[in-house]
Amino acid sequence: MNVFRLVADLLHLGSIFILIARIHQTRSCAGISLKTQALYFLVFVTRYLDLFTSFVSIYNTLMKLFFLALDTFRVEYVLVGAALFALVFPHKYKVVEILWSFSIYLEAVAIMPQLFMMTRTGEADNITSHYIFALGGYRALYIVNWIYRYYSEDKYSDYIAWVAGIVQTGLYADFFYVYFTRVLKGKEFKLPV
Repeated sequence: MNVFRLVADLLHLGSIFILIARIHQTRSCAGISLKTQALYFLVFVTRYLDLFTSFVSIYNTLMKLFFLALDTFRVEYVLVGAALFALVFPHKYKVVEILWSFSIYLEAVAIMPQLFMMTRTGEADNITSHYIFALGGYRALYIVNWIYRYYSEDKYSDYIAWVAGIVQTGLYADFFYVYFTRVLKGKEFKLPV
């Protein structure tokens, strides 16, 4: 078993629980981008269609199963971009593969509405920032997973996931900086002005 993938998936699952706890605790979705959540919904619906057509492992199968005024990000740009990349750069020209590629490209940029909203407001509550950190940490650990697999498995390569994962982790770079310099020191998440 690849411990990097397991920890990354647990961190991703943890981010979801953090988000649910935050919404339950505050009884509000204020500060959470509905568009980011909708994009992630689309990511996972398109990525895991193969669960209905093929069996990889029990682990894989089990793991896959409003602040509206400030949420002004134009999601059509990321949707069209991900769709074009999926049509031009899939692993194979099969519907399920194109949809899988679409989900990978879309996931790389799905956090953008949330980051854009935080940029507009200049702040995020601590629970929301922990949620975003867990999402970014999940992807960063997947990069470690890919490096591990590259050196431990014969002929392992997945350029689509690698490039998209590096782009996705790069989008979190500024957030990680603020998170480490403010939130972990007990201060509020506020972007530099």
